[in-house]
Amino acid sequence: MRTFEEGARAPGTAWPFTGREHELESLRAALVTGRAGIVVTGPPGHGKTRLLAEAVRGTDHARVTGTPEARHLPFAAFAHLLPDTVSPHRAVHLLSGPRLLVVDDAHLLDEASAALVHQLAVHGRTRLLVAAVDGVPAPGAVARLWTGELLPRLTLAPLPREHTARLLAADGLEALTAARLHRLCAGDLRLLRALVSALAAAGRLVPVPGTGERAWRGPLPLTPAVRDRLAALPDHPGARGVLERLAFAEPSPVPADECDLGVLEQLEEDGLIDVDDRSAVTLAHPLHGPALRAATGRLRARRLSPRPAAHGAALEAERRMLVRRMAEMDVRSVPTPVGEWLVAEDAPLPPGYAAARARYARLRGEVRDAAAWAREGLRWTAGDSGCLRELGLAAEESATEDEEVLGSYQAVRLGEPGRAAGRLPAGSVFARHAEALARGDGPGLDRAAEALRERGFLLFAAEAHAQAVRAHRDPAAARRSRARALACAARCQGARTPALAGLVLGELTARQRQIVTLAAAGLSNREIADRLTLSVRTVGNHLYGAYSRLGSGDRDALPLLLDVPERVPA
Repeated sequence: MRTFEEGARAPGTAWPFTGREHELESLRAALVTGRAGIVVTGPPGHGKTRLLAEAVRGTDHARVTGTPEARHLPFAAFAHLLPDTVSPHRAVHLLSGPRLLVVDDAHLLDEASAALVHQLAVHGRTRLLVAAVDGVPAPGAVARLWTGELLPRLTLAPLPREHTARLLAADGLEALTAARLHRLCAGDLRLLRALVSALAAAGRLVPVPGTGERAWRGPLPLTPAVRDRLAALPDHPGARGVLERLAFAEPSPVPADECDLGVLEQLEEDGLIDVDDRSAVTLAHPLHGPALRAATGRLRARRLSPRPAAHGAALEAERRMLVRRMAEMDVRSVPTPVGEWLVAEDAPLPPGYAAARARYARLRGEVRDAAAWAREGLRWTAGDSGCLRELGLAAEESATEDEEVLGSYQAVRLGEPGRAAGRLPAGSVFARHAEALARGDGPGLDRAAEALRERGFLLFAAEAHAQAVRAHRDPAAARRSRARALACAARCQGARTPALAGLVLGELTARQRQIVTLAAAGLSNREIADRLTLSVRTVGNHLYGAYSRLGSGDRDALPLLLDVPERVPA
């Protein structure tokens, strides 16, 4: 039985909209509940423009965009909507009415345009979707949209790793490459797109044998976006020297007493370094180290680089930590900088570490990561039995595990708790799961699922919640369990197991089931409407009703309810 699905698409094609379904529903709700609108803020590259475009897709709307070049021209952003000469009062009158106005890059509006947007919000007859960048100066009239509580504010967090991985998997990138890109970009999707395009253009994406995927190892490409971020770093010799020292020391930290304390204090105040409780210093942003190393000339890099250091001791410490955490039945996310650095630098990875890392990822439900770690170990030590075994377990959900506890627990996951009776540690989270399943105790299964989730066993938690769906007598409780199962399963990289396959669509109407099936296959509301000869609003209403019955508004979780392809052909 397959546990993950692979997609392939040439880099450079448009990425699908993903990972912002709850935010999208918030924007759509603001358009249909009689509110004056909503403001979306966040750092550059977090997808504000794309989110607004999805929210108004298929609707009648007008659009204005602020630009730095036109900030000194009155009403520059509205030039295509207003006469050549117009008073502010007349402008408000012309734009007021039953219409939807999208305002992108509102922090770059000229003062007259900003005041016009503010007045439209005050009058409340024009619905506004406004996007602005956090942390940069904005016209006072724009900032008062949310500080004056005229419009609610939605702040975008970075796109979660699992959604970034889904985008990059569609580009055919293997899991370790996707994880590295996610770390480097820290939620900046524009930077992510630029790096993927640069790697593809330079032929740096190397095929992974037997997978149809591609991997990136080695230095960071110096794209214009990367150079822009380097240009923003302090350029005076003292600060730049410390930053380069930290960059070439990676993955190890540098003791604070080996650097100029005054320079460190300023860099810490600027948010460029982190200092831990032991006064060990590291770069704050994961992009800066690789970027500084890539931009340094060969002679200077040779001088700054430490002598070939044995990372063996630090790597072995990471491996022992992973093994200990697994023995303690606690697989929450932990930092493993040395292993990740070795993979990025294309350095040999010991098979024992690779197998332990693969097993840790598999227990967390990160099956694509698990397969990638196993393959990385096999790349350097072909035929290693531990890596081969983990690769097989990641690729197929199998009942052949020989570990005493997990081998017994496999029966519980398959819905046969009797086979595990007396074989699981008394009082353990695995034993509590088995006991609740044997009793048909829906609330008990939910409690066991939450305990599993707290320990990092996301796939096991999803399965326990899914089993609770069938055990609950209360339909509302069953819907809550289904929603929780979907939320956990959505973070498990497309894992498919018997318990998850048992999730059902619930009490949907025939039309809701039809529309949900198409949405799960990746079609947009507009595409569904065209296919079924419906209006976009009707499709949205059916989906809203279906989400209410399913207990989840996560569109990305819908494929977990059905065995559907990634995309339905037109």
